[in-house]
Amino acid sequence: MLLQFPLNKDNLQAFTQYQELLQLKGYSPQTLKTYCNEFHLLLRLLGKGKVSGMTKEGGRCYSATRLNTAINALKFYFEQVLNRGREFYDLPRPKKPKKLPTVLAESEVARIILQTKNLKHRALLMTAYSAGLRVSELVKLRIKDIDPGRMMIHIREGKGGKGRMVPLSQTLLETLRIYYQQYKPGEYLFEGENGGPYSARSAQEILKKAKRWAGIQKKGSIHLLRHSYATHLLEAGTDVRYIQVLLGHNSLKTTLRYTHVSKLKLGSIQSPLDRLKLE
Repeated sequence: MLLQFPLNKDNLQAFTQYQELLQLKGYSPQTLKTYCNEFHLLLRLLGKGKVSGMTKEGGRCYSATRLNTAINALKFYFEQVLNRGREFYDLPRPKKPKKLPTVLAESEVARIILQTKNLKHRALLMTAYSAGLRVSELVKLRIKDIDPGRMMIHIREGKGGKGRMVPLSQTLLETLRIYYQQYKPGEYLFEGENGGPYSARSAQEILKKAKRWAGIQKKGSIHLLRHSYATHLLEAGTDVRYIQVLLGHNSLKTTLRYTHVSKLKLGSIQSPLDRLKLE
């Protein structure tokens, strides 16, 4: 799509270098797309001007509503591609509105699971909730990532390419064993009709339908289950610092949205799925 907007020779070369370095550093496809879109927009706004000669004031051409994303994209170019250090770090950033995450009650999670009659779909939703997974992590789970011996799930492809371990729910393990015997997936835990990982869009659609069947009006995607997982752990007394590890958050500030602090050992953490009444 970006090819329909021609750039001058210098800026086209800058964009190519920018794109290649993002890929080389292993940024996620979504981050790569977002950064490239923002950087390309800047290059178009510059017209015949060279981005390499841009000053701090040039960054102010963006509207406040998209300034945070634009600054991150610009920082990558000037710091990583041009090696200019922290020259552009002092651009003013608008304050992000602090929004509390939407959370399901434990009874609502139980209703969603019970109303999902398809075994594969039920197993998928239970997996997402029991481990607080992002949808990208959920669909990339492989069979080998489920470790019944240690009762752990190995999330190998978390945000930013970071892996982590989370406790494996006994309730989930029993469901997955039945699911595996019936569906016999090859490599990925949840696979599409033609093999390969299940699509994120299909996973989101499963939850959307399950909420409708359960009569739940709360908005939210698979991330709604992740928010609920974190909140239910906190309500059960789990230390927020362990929840940070379980969710794969870089900063404790992100996890503190869920608030509460107590002291528990990681090995003693029980998945909230095991507390649901599914009979």
